[in-house]
Amino acid sequence: MASFGGILRFVRLGSPHAIVFDETYYVKDAWTMLQTGEPRDWPKTVGINNTPIDTLFAQGDTHGWLQSAEYVVHPPIGKWMIAIGLQLFGGAASSFAWRFATAFVGTLAILVLCRVALRMFHNLPIALLAGFLLSIDGLGIVMSRTALLDNFIMIFVLMAFACLLIHKDKAYEKLTAAYEQDSQRRNARFMPVGIHFGKHRGTTRLVLDAKGPRIAWSWWRAFAAILLGLATGTKWSGIYFFAVFAFISVLWDAWNRREIGYRNWFSHGVWKDALPAAGFMLPLWIGTYCASWTGWFIHSDSYLHNWAAENPGQGLTWLPQGLRSFVEYHREMWDFHTTLDTPHSYMANPLTWPLQIRPTSFYWEKISGSPGLCSLSPSSQCVVAVTSLGNPLLWWLGSLSVLVGIVIACFIKKGDWRILAILAGFIGGWLPWAQYMHRTTFTFYSIVILPWIVLAICYVANWLRQNVAAVNYRVTVSAVLIVLAIVSAFFYPIWTAMPVPYEFWLAHMWLPSWI
Repeated sequence: MASFGGILRFVRLGSPHAIVFDETYYVKDAWTMLQTGEPRDWPKTVGINNTPIDTLFAQGDTHGWLQSAEYVVHPPIGKWMIAIGLQLFGGAASSFAWRFATAFVGTLAILVLCRVALRMFHNLPIALLAGFLLSIDGLGIVMSRTALLDNFIMIFVLMAFACLLIHKDKAYEKLTAAYEQDSQRRNARFMPVGIHFGKHRGTTRLVLDAKGPRIAWSWWRAFAAILLGLATGTKWSGIYFFAVFAFISVLWDAWNRREIGYRNWFSHGVWKDALPAAGFMLPLWIGTYCASWTGWFIHSDSYLHNWAAENPGQGLTWLPQGLRSFVEYHREMWDFHTTLDTPHSYMANPLTWPLQIRPTSFYWEKISGSPGLCSLSPSSQCVVAVTSLGNPLLWWLGSLSVLVGIVIACFIKKGDWRILAILAGFIGGWLPWAQYMHRTTFTFYSIVILPWIVLAICYVANWLRQNVAAVNYRVTVSAVLIVLAIVSAFFYPIWTAMPVPYEFWLAHMWLPSWI
């Protein structure tokens, strides 16, 4: 499934051979970081003809940067990821090179999501369903074919989520083994536990006064903290994922204690698991984030590196000069992110993201001749477009599946931990943006919740698999997949810069807000 998704992402990856949308920041930053160690300023135009620097860059003139350090408003990890592609595949003159890293992680995400779905639902067809849906979604395809930062956040948080699921299962096995030993002790007594949810619901089993083993530490949880540090080192929105995922992970630990049969599961979960987990997850997360700024500390001409020396008595004076400058830089970044309200023709209210109401046009250009699909209508105007629009039916179905899944978990399969796992992706990747309604935001930021949109569909599909006649289930799922695949095939040309007749492009603008 990852191979199929990779084909959709890598074929014609270099098209269009132009700096697309916010690639103007990240590609050029990545290139100067490779050349000088830190991002550098670039002029907007060059020469007496005022040729745009982006045009020259795409033509191979990649040495026009200035010596001054650039004020960048996002941490460096994502740009270093882009730089890897530049280093491996021909340098800055190759649009394939500057998009390679996003295409690679977008393909990797399909494999990781398959593993996540398999661990959650223990059903191979459901896991393949997850991989297929992520493979064909337009937002996943476009963001894998554009050198922006958000795909890197998506892969880091998805991998962290996968690690925490593994920790959950390993912790459950450890608690189960300890329970078998503890249940032989005299302080155990029989008690009906019909109030318990999960697979023990309605049975009579031992409820133990024993505390059970510590399950706070695992390498998987440590890896998750590091990955979430890398996500935060790409964009600050990773902070929300760390908070939500860390909370849900220790909640799973406590719930495991309840499910297995330990009394006082909540208090023991707090003291034996939550606090120790915070004791190592927080330092790993913070340490990974700070390490991502190593280049800034090393290079004396980095932006605001010498601010403390130039502004004695200002800022946090009790800090060493280097850290005082570092904090001041972060204060400026905070001001930028919280006050950015410049109107933009493609800005989108965060509440509309799951419904893809206002997608972002990354690239749109009229071209001459009749290349590609334009040959089917040579008398029409030919256009090339890259529209960061998800498969609309997939996103609408996913949004509906979230609501249906909540109903199922609350009233039918009470205590099903998986719906909370799915909601964690939305709480970490979407809900925090509700506090920035005034801010200039774009729908393509929602790429970080795409895996959980897919998992919501898988959740409902899995419930249907278990509660609907096999024939009806197969017919329903097959019909849905065929329709989704047809819609993706229909939209694929305007996701991937294929030359198409203007009328063909216009036929894809189902809503006025898509234009």
